[in-house]
Amino acid sequence: MSKPILKNRDQFKFFLDIQTRWADNDIYGHVNNVTYYSYFDTAANSLLIQKTGFDIHNSEIIGLVVDSACSFLQELSFPEIIEVGVAIGKIGNSSLRYELAIFKQGQPQAAAQGHFVHVFVDRANRKSTAIPENMRDVLIEYLLTD
Repeated sequence: MSKPILKNRDQFKFFLDIQTRWADNDIYGHVNNVTYYSYFDTAANSLLIQKTGFDIHNSEIIGLVVDSACSFLQELSFPEIIEVGVAIGKIGNSSLRYELAIFKQGQPQAAAQGHFVHVFVDRANRKSTAIPENMRDVLIEYLLTD
């Protein structure tokens, strides 16, 4: 299997600092692989909430994760503050692909990187729905740079 092309922090315009927790570590003394997805989810939703004003509790639409992946490049552990970079890889009609990378504090290259895809649906009937223009206009500013 070939190694992914490493992302660096210059490609991202939004970062969220996250403190690793004692419970994040597994028996091997490093952050367990499933926890990285929690970091990704927290950072991507923070971008939506902080930058677009998305109301996760009352909006008529919600984002459901339909695809995700993560490549692990360096170990993380407790205690450590990590910086999760979020960029938008693609904006579709009803879908949004996030490109994410986890950086150790101050490091230029990712310790882990991946993506996940939200499909936006009507909260009540779960049918896909277009991403609102006002949200789309903000998210364009966060497109992944080369």
